[in-house]
Amino acid sequence: MAGIDTSKRQRPKVGYGELLATIADHEKYRQRLPGGKRAIFQFRDLSHLTMAGADLSGADFTGCNLQSANFSDTNLSSAVLYGVDLRGAVMHGARLDRADLRGASLRGADLTGARLQDADMRDGVIAERDTTGNMRLKKPDHEAVDLGGARLVAADLTGANMTGVAAGRTDFTDAVLVNCVLTRANLTSAKLDGANLSGADLSGANLKDAHLRGAVLVGVKLENAMMAGADVHGVLDDKPRGRPLAELGVPIEEAFRLYRTWVETGGRQGRLFDFSRLDLRLIGARPGIVLTGAAMDGVILQGLDLARASLQGAKLAEADLRDCNLSGADLRGANLTGAMLVRADLRDADLGPLKVSVDRAFPVNLTRSILRGADLRGARLNQAWLDEADMSRALLEGADLSDARLPQRQS
Repeated sequence: MAGIDTSKRQRPKVGYGELLATIADHEKYRQRLPGGKRAIFQFRDLSHLTMAGADLSGADFTGCNLQSANFSDTNLSSAVLYGVDLRGAVMHGARLDRADLRGASLRGADLTGARLQDADMRDGVIAERDTTGNMRLKKPDHEAVDLGGARLVAADLTGANMTGVAAGRTDFTDAVLVNCVLTRANLTSAKLDGANLSGADLSGANLKDAHLRGAVLVGVKLENAMMAGADVHGVLDDKPRGRPLAELGVPIEEAFRLYRTWVETGGRQGRLFDFSRLDLRLIGARPGIVLTGAAMDGVILQGLDLARASLQGAKLAEADLRDCNLSGADLRGANLTGAMLVRADLRDADLGPLKVSVDRAFPVNLTRSILRGADLRGARLNQAWLDEADMSRALLEGADLSDARLPQRQS
């Protein structure tokens, strides 16, 4: 295992009664209530126990055996998980922001949808007292954090330090690895399809035979990285894509200004533009931008802040809107056929029908769109066409799907 060598040290077993009492005391501690006490489980055996949904933020699990434990939806933010054994643990949706996971083994663990922002996953050693009472440093069998075969699908690892991590055959599909430090990481045969690695440091990493189809590699450092056999089909990097901006005939700022004037004057002033297949990633944050009815099929807007944008009636078929902030945007009647909206923030967005007369309205067309992991909480999707859309892991709490045409299978 990667973590503390447990072969020569017995970990006293934690019973379920003790666990519940400790969680209760920790809750009081968090709320600064009388009788509160921080949860400290150092060098204990909590294997196979269920802590699902508990708030154990800041708890200390140093050197613990946590094999096959259930931490689904558990809050472990800022927890000390130094040198722990989490092999086979179930951690769906767990929060591990700023957690100390140095020297831990997560081999075969399931962290689907977990959040590990700014987590420390470097290698580590640990101090233990020997039989004479003296302190000594102890190295794990494998000094690197072991993620081999773990499942981190759609996990958020923004800013995590994963220097030297062992992640061969690990599944990072659709994960967020923005600004991650992955120097010298072993990612042999890892699945990174659709992952966002913007700003990540992969210097000296081993990506031999890794799967990177459709991954976002903008601003990635790849000095001395090994890429033999890696599948990079369809990756989005720093190279401009699509039509050159020069085809607009005017600077992009002027094009936006003239187009907005055209919209606001009903075509009497300003100018109509075709923004289709342009790479507009360099325009930066544009909250509230007015592109009503714009021709934008195949446009690349990945990662942009377009909150509260006016995009009603826009033609956005096959558009790349991954990681976009479209919260509160007006997308009534837009054509988003085949659009990529993976991880897009569409909270409170209006994707309802666009009424053009008393008895005529155009529904939003999201046929074959990719909405994996999109946040649609509070969004209006009434009458939307979602035939064959991929809505796996989409958040739909409070969304209005009345009279919508839904895909046959969702997960």
